Amino acid sequence: MLSNPSQVVLRNSGFLESKDILLLNHEADLLAKDLLDTANHVTALALDYNHFLHLQPYASEKLVTHFGHQLPNDNQFDCVVLFYPKSKSLAPYLINLAGLHLKLGGQLIIVGENKGGVRSITKQTPAYFDAASKRDNARHCLLYTTELIADAPEIKLEDWVNSYRLATPQGEITICNLVGVFSEKRLDEGTKLLLEHLPSLSGRVLDFGCGAGIITVALLKAHPHLNVDCVDINAMALASCEMTLVANNMGANVYPSDGLRQTSGQFDGIISNPPFHDGLHSATHIATDFVKDSAEKLNHHGQWHIVANRHLPYSDAIAKYFKKVNITAENNKYKVYSNT
Repeated sequence: MLSNPSQVVLRNSGFLESKDILLLNHEADLLAKDLLDTANHVTALALDYNHFLHLQPYASEKLVTHFGHQLPNDNQFDCVVLFYPKSKSLAPYLINLAGLHLKLGGQLIIVGENKGGVRSITKQTPAYFDAASKRDNARHCLLYTTELIADAPEIKLEDWVNSYRLATPQGEITICNLVGVFSEKRLDEGTKLLLEHLPSLSGRVLDFGCGAGIITVALLKAHPHLNVDCVDINAMALASCEMTLVANNMGANVYPSDGLRQTSGQFDGIISNPPFHDGLHSATHIATDFVKDSAEKLNHHGQWHIVANRHLPYSDAIAKYFKKVNITAENNKYKVYSNT
C-alpha cells in the first residue's frame, strides 16, 4: 500500500518518464519500485532507517537504495522527488541537497500532506530554483514543481547545526543539534527526571533513541569507562549524536537500528527516553516492542531505566516481560521505570 503522498507522485509519473530519478526522504512503501515502470533509473535516499529497510530488499541495477543524511556520491539526476519532512526546519536542508544532485534545468517535485507544512514550499524555495508551482491537490496532499536555474551551494553540516551548552545533573555538556532533530535548548523534564535518578552503571550500555546524544554524554560524564551504543532511526539524529560526542571529547558506537533489531549481543544496561511517535502519529506498539526486546537483550542482573509520559502504556508491557513494575521516580507528567 502506497502512502497518500506516494500515490500523488505515482499519478503524476508522467513528469518522470524515461528520467533518472532521486527519491529524497521517501516513505515506507514501494513507490521507488513502482516508478521503474516509468522512470529509467531510481535512486532512493531514506532519512528514516525503517523506510530504508522497507525498500532495501527490492534493490537492483535500476533501483539503488541508501540510508543517511547525504548520498555517498555526487551523482546528478534529471529529477528529484522530495517528500516534505515532518519537521519544517529540515526542509531547507533537503531542498539544498536536492539542488546539489540535480542537473541544471532539472526538475524538483515536492509532495506532502496538507497538514504537514508543504504549503510553505512557495516561501522556502531558494534563489537557485525558480518559483514553485502547484501541480496537483489530491488525497489530502499537494504536489509542487520547480526547476534548478543556478548551482546550489555545497552543504557543510556545521552550517546546519545549533550548538549550545546544557546543564545536566551530571554536569554541563555541549549539544550539537542539526535541523530536524527535536530540541528545546534546555533539558526536557522527562530526561532531567531520568538523569536525576540514574543508578551506578558499568560495562556495555545502550542508549535507545539517542537523538542528539544528551543521555549518552551525561552518562559518559558520570561514568567515563562505559562502553555505550547509541542507536536511533533518524539519520539527522545520528549525525547530531556523533557531533555532540566530538564536541565533548567522548566516544561511543553510533549506528542506526529499527527498534533493537540491528543491535548485537547483550547489554549490562539500557537507558532511554524512548520515542513513541511514528511520523505525526502516536504509536503504542513502539513502547510494547521496546520493552519486549529490552528484556531479551539485557544480561542477567542488567539494569533497565527509562522515562515516559504517564499516559503511555508501559506498565502492562513491563509487568508482562519483566514480571514486575518498579517506578523509581515520578512527577505530574513523567514516570521513571526500572527493573531493579
